Amino acid sequence: MRPSLLLLALSTVLATAQEKPAGPPPDAKPDAAKDEKKPAEPVTKDGSVTIAGKKIDYQVTTSKLVIQKDDGSPRASIFHVSYLKKDAGDLTKRPVLFAFNGGPGSSAVWLHLGTLGPKRVDLPGDGTQAPVPPARLVSNEFSILDVADLVFVDPVTTGYSRAEKDVKPEEFHGVEGDIESLSDFIRRWVTEHQRWSSPKFILGESYGGIRVAGLSSQLQSRFGMSLNGVVLLSSLLDFRTLSPGPGDDLSYEIYLPQYTSIAHFHGKLKGDRDALVKEAREFTNGEYALALLAGNKLEPAKRQAIAEKISALTSLPVDLILEANLRIDPTRFRGELLRKEGKVLGRFDARVAWPTTDPSSDVPEYDPSFSLALGAYSTTMLSYLGSDLGWKEDSPYEILTGKVQPWKMGNGNGQVNMAGRLATAMRDNPHLRVMVMGGMADLATPPDGILYSISHLLELPEAARKNVSFAQFEAGHMFYLNPPDLAKGRKDLVDFITTASGAK
Repeated sequence: MRPSLLLLALSTVLATAQEKPAGPPPDAKPDAAKDEKKPAEPVTKDGSVTIAGKKIDYQVTTSKLVIQKDDGSPRASIFHVSYLKKDAGDLTKRPVLFAFNGGPGSSAVWLHLGTLGPKRVDLPGDGTQAPVPPARLVSNEFSILDVADLVFVDPVTTGYSRAEKDVKPEEFHGVEGDIESLSDFIRRWVTEHQRWSSPKFILGESYGGIRVAGLSSQLQSRFGMSLNGVVLLSSLLDFRTLSPGPGDDLSYEIYLPQYTSIAHFHGKLKGDRDALVKEAREFTNGEYALALLAGNKLEPAKRQAIAEKISALTSLPVDLILEANLRIDPTRFRGELLRKEGKVLGRFDARVAWPTTDPSSDVPEYDPSFSLALGAYSTTMLSYLGSDLGWKEDSPYEILTGKVQPWKMGNGNGQVNMAGRLATAMRDNPHLRVMVMGGMADLATPPDGILYSISHLLELPEAARKNVSFAQFEAGHMFYLNPPDLAKGRKDLVDFITTASGAK
């Protein structure tokens, strides 16, 4: 289910009317670039935030970096917001982290104002209810700006990033074009800010996992830029773990432990949650996998027994499971778990349960977890860009856009799988560390999917496998909306960055 398109425009800045000259000077060239716009000048502001009891003074720069073709002509203007700690001392020891959201088609607003930056959206309670509009920003004491400089990047066509004149946006709307353009952005930013000697990290949320896995390899092989760390936050590496196909039942196995966790959260299952999830994983890797593999050759008695076991691990009715041929789609699960209560679950965060608007439908007609976040993040981002950061632009800021579709996934009939590229980067750079962060209420990119991908990096040397760490959270896709997870996420990231950069 793809979220709807949001188009929000910033206020128009009126120019003072001037009298036009009677005509061009005699030596004017009629075909000169008369309508070309000059690149927007960067806007820099000072700020401060208190993190872990210490005041951190920083400089924030809002800017567009123009990446170029081989002949030096402009290809695209990539919008980004950079936070650099003042008086940081020796920059060879100061890490810098580049953050990307996913979509594809999403700006970096969620990571920027949700967890990493010095400001965050103020949501009530545990992050399962929408704030009273208009949403507000508060100082983010859980930012990681104390341990790393931060660069939030909007891929082309998202945010204010755009393809340049006479360049087709479609060049950037695909797995390879996206990685190529953003690797060039990172190279340019690092060069212009003289940070080649700094420890470097990239972090991707959701589809951002595909992005940063590709970047880890591209930066290394194309530019010789070895990274210290890659963070996969609510991410994926292999689309097979999310999307079933004819004869491919992997995603049903991936989702089942997540259903167990969510059913327990909503009181449908009793007992120890972690023990139940462990049981679900063991069942998934054994009896359930074999049953799905058997297809229509599965014996009726075994089929019944498997359905009863799934029911015990999800609370869904046995008849429904049999009707679905033992294969429960996450959208169907969202509509069925609390059907008797007249509620549907969120896709991004299944802790969120709001009233259904069509009780007769087998599938939810909306995602309440997305509804509660979209307006809050849109309002605060636009206010922050204009009022606090001083950036003015007439075109709409594309928070999450469908204009990047159709997204070119690659050549051939295979599903996109970037696990191999990440493994190559780790093989060639034995110091590269990877952290996987996932929420137990995430029905968009369940953590078992990326766990599967990591466990199947069979070509990865044993020593490199020890460089992968995992962090589990209670909430969903944007687990940082839940205050305890926000605090834990900061601690995990700080430990990871300081260790991977050699400061610990």
